[in-house]
Amino acid sequence: MPFRWSARATQTVSAAAMSTLLITSAMKHFREPRFFEQVVPDYLCREAPNTGGESPEERGLSAPDGGRRPLAVMSREEWIAVSGLLEAGAAVGLLIPVTRRATATAVTTMFAVFLAGHVDALRRAYGPAGSPTQRKVHTVRLPLQLPLILWAWSLRSAGAAAKSKVGRSRR
Repeated sequence: MPFRWSARATQTVSAAAMSTLLITSAMKHFREPRFFEQVVPDYLCREAPNTGGESPEERGLSAPDGGRRPLAVMSREEWIAVSGLLEAGAAVGLLIPVTRRATATAVTTMFAVFLAGHVDALRRAYGPAGSPTQRKVHTVRLPLQLPLILWAWSLRSAGAAAKSKVGRSRR
């Protein structure tokens, strides 16, 4: 007798795959934070103290604008760490059926917000400080956000089914 995938099994496998992707990305935030530096928009970053080595300006990350940045509540490194923690939390939330719908909605929103960073990185890659490698990388990274957004959105239905079952079992 051939194995048949139910909609619930498909959603569970899909949630586990998204969870794996998110936890892998979260770990990369802490192992290789420089990979994510260029997708954190400058307008979100306080100017961090120079800790030696290449400055952010030398890496093409921020221009000394001398202006105020009202959205700059954290340093680039702090944004990278916070987004890594959010991804790790989301990875766990997707694995729990009763939290899957809310987590999938949050992940969809997170990926949509990340679009701003990818657009900003692409803009800088094609600017005067951009390199051919940055242009290639960011030209590929930006369109990958759409399938991630749609995938995360599709996981919302699995959470709804699980939640309705929990509600029925309590009656």
